[in-house]
Amino acid sequence: MKSAQLTRNIINLGIPIGLLAILIFITQSSQMVGNDILDLSITIDLLFTVPLVYFLLIRKTKTPKTTIVPVLILGLLVGSYFLPKESQTYLELFKKWILPLIEISILSFVIFKVRKAVKHYKAKMNLTLDFYDALKNSSGEILPKNLASIFAMEVAVFYYGLINWKKRIVQDGEFTYHKKSGSPSLFIGLLMVAAIETVGLHFLLSKWSETAAWITTALSIYCVFQLLGFAKSLSKRPIFMGNKSLILRYGIMGETEIPFSIIDHVDLSTTDLKKDKSTLKLSPLGELEQHNVVINLKKENTLQGLYGIKKKYKTIGFYVDEPHDFKEKMEIALQQNS
Repeated sequence: MKSAQLTRNIINLGIPIGLLAILIFITQSSQMVGNDILDLSITIDLLFTVPLVYFLLIRKTKTPKTTIVPVLILGLLVGSYFLPKESQTYLELFKKWILPLIEISILSFVIFKVRKAVKHYKAKMNLTLDFYDALKNSSGEILPKNLASIFAMEVAVFYYGLINWKKRIVQDGEFTYHKKSGSPSLFIGLLMVAAIETVGLHFLLSKWSETAAWITTALSIYCVFQLLGFAKSLSKRPIFMGNKSLILRYGIMGETEIPFSIIDHVDLSTTDLKKDKSTLKLSPLGELEQHNVVINLKKENTLQGLYGIKKKYKTIGFYVDEPHDFKEKMEIALQQNS
C-alpha cells in the first residue's frame, strides 16, 4: 500500500517536473528571440498548462488541491530565470495583475478556514478554543503536511506575540506551567540578549556593509518576534486533561496527546531524567527547563515539536504549577479508564 502511494506521488510530481524541464529546454532555443507567439505559448504552459496537468493528476487523491499554487509559483520562477528578458512581457503582466489576486485569495481562504474551525470547536466543545490547533487543522486542509506545520508555526508566532494579549481564563481540566517555573524569566533574558546584540551587531556590520547590516538586523528582529511569540504562547496553551487522554503542551513549541490507556504510572519528581532515546522533556529547552512530573508509558508515543518535528518517547518529564493537584486528578482519571 505504501509502495503504491509512493509510486503515485512520484508520478504526480514527476510529470509536472518533466514538463517544466521540456519548457526550460525550449526557452534556450534561438527561436525564442522576437517570437511573440512563442513567448505567449511558453508563458501559458508555465503558468496554466503545467498546474492544470498537476491538478488532473491529484484531483482524485488526498493531496490538498491547493498544492497547485506551489506548482504555479515554480512555473513562475522557471519563467523568470530561464526566459530571456525580452520574452517576459506576459510573465510580467501575470506578476502585476494576477499574482496579487492569487495571494489575496489564499490569505482570505486561510482566514475563512480558521474562522470556520473556531466556530466548529465552539459549537461542539464546551471549552475555549485553542487557536493553534484550529490553525494547524485548517493549514493541513490547504497545504502539504510539512508546509502546513511550518506555515501554522509562523502564523502562530505573530498571533501570540503581537495580537493575542488578552489574559486566558483557565478552564476545568486545564493546568498551567508558566506561573511558577523559570521559563518566563529565561525567555525574557533571551529577548534582552537578542535585543542588545541586534543593536551592537548592526553598528558593527554597518562599518563593512550597510546592506548586510540591515539584512542581519531584520533577521534579528524576526528572531525577537519569534521569542516573544514562543514566550506568550506558554500562558495561552495550558495542559489539558480530557475524558480519555492527557494533552501535554509547551506553548507552540511542544505537544503530545497521551491516551490514559497507555500510561503506566505518574511520578512527582525533580530528579534528572535518564539520558536515552526513549526519554524526553516536553520543553525543547532541555536541561534549561526544570520538571516536577514524570510520566512513564507502556508503549511508545509521539511528541510533536517545533515546525512539526516528531520524536518518539516512553518517558516524558514536564513542569506543572500545581503538581500535587495534577497527580491527584490523574490518578482519578486513570482509575476511571482502567
